[in-house]
Amino acid sequence: MPDNIEQFLVSSNLLLNAVGEGIYGFDINGNAVFINPAAEQMTGWKATDLLGKNIHEYHHHSHENGDPYPSHECHIYNTMRDGIERKITNEVFWRKDGNSFPVEYTSTPVYKEGELIGAVAIFRDVSQQRLADNQLRAALKKVQELTEKLQDENSYLQDEINETWHGSGLEGNNPAYKEMLQQIKLVAKTDSTVLILGENGTGKEVVARNLHQLSQRCSSPLVKVNCAVFNANILESELFGHEKGAFTGASERRKGRFELADKGTLFLDEIGELSLAAQSKLLRVLQERELERVGGSKTIKVDIRIIAATNKDLLAMVEKGLFRMDLYYRLNVFPINIPALRQRIEDIPLLCHGILKQLNNKLNKNIQGINKRSLTKLASYHWPGNIRELQNILEREVILSTSELLNIQQDFSKSHQVNKTKNKPLAEIEKAYIIEILNNCHWRIGGDNGAAKILDMPDSTLRSRMKKLNINRQ
Repeated sequence: MPDNIEQFLVSSNLLLNAVGEGIYGFDINGNAVFINPAAEQMTGWKATDLLGKNIHEYHHHSHENGDPYPSHECHIYNTMRDGIERKITNEVFWRKDGNSFPVEYTSTPVYKEGELIGAVAIFRDVSQQRLADNQLRAALKKVQELTEKLQDENSYLQDEINETWHGSGLEGNNPAYKEMLQQIKLVAKTDSTVLILGENGTGKEVVARNLHQLSQRCSSPLVKVNCAVFNANILESELFGHEKGAFTGASERRKGRFELADKGTLFLDEIGELSLAAQSKLLRVLQERELERVGGSKTIKVDIRIIAATNKDLLAMVEKGLFRMDLYYRLNVFPINIPALRQRIEDIPLLCHGILKQLNNKLNKNIQGINKRSLTKLASYHWPGNIRELQNILEREVILSTSELLNIQQDFSKSHQVNKTKNKPLAEIEKAYIIEILNNCHWRIGGDNGAAKILDMPDSTLRSRMKKLNINRQ
């Protein structure tokens, strides 16, 4: 081995110059005897500036906050005194231009025949790593804040509730509709399970919100679960929550929808879309009113009121083996049937009044009313998309209108063709209906004015139905 550290480092010059980390070599007196190009590039100090000098005076003269950093505290120089290797992750080096940068470094002693002859310091700039870490911590903190807000405050979906409650269409003079409203008032004060039945777009979610607002649980959350979105495995985590580390990606403990709805109401929308496996898992918690988070062992009791909704004939699904009979009877305690819009045509003027008031605020318009010819046109339509379709048609017409009196321009004559469905297979009727809605929406599937919203189903569900029914835009 060479007689001193300088000869040792010079003999390894080719290798040390090629690495990306900065490298300093020191003799036993603490003076620099070797500086590689990476160290020059990171610090701005050339080897000719520092060789033979005490580098602490250039790089460690003060801490990041400006406090003095005495040389006797320097980890690099202490390694040269006691021969102990040190790994440091929380210091800064100062550049020649006066700026500092965070570093991680190791100081390693060098021995010759058992005698300490110097040390080598290997360091790297961790500025980008610290920036990424800080950004990640900030993002995780934000996620934690949002999670805690959802879990611990009575604010779950409150903004959405406030935006959609007023003028939402839960009004009418039709006898069947007035009877439904009376049923809502009667059952709302109880904790009985309610099953809301109705076609797409009739306002099942609005009925659920009304039930919750009129109940004794109104000061607690109304939590919605769209059953069409989740398969059995995802549903378990969504409903029951999970513990930290329960599965890959579970970096934080998370409460499930049942816990979030504790003392409040759980709204199970599109209950008819659940797989049989998911139905079994749902039934268990509905029966027990207790659960365990995924990855946890603690039993958690919940006090919730269940409201479910569907546009399907669940009893027919039970007979076909597509829906569990025990789950059906547990949900069907108090059924509420929402009349289709075509069954309450006389309510269209009242509905239009409320919808136009909403649209004036949303679109900054000043529509004062709708002319009689337009009302007659609306009354003659069969409304396959129900109130949601009426809302979308009025919104398009309001956007196009330049007058304070709305004049409906849409031609409904072609739409009546879909009514000619006598003796046709159900799939053919469904296909014609979906094509009609797509045409009305200019084949736009997603978004506020898309066909999926009118049909009251997720975008993915509509695309799946289109594929199954071989629906393609010509």
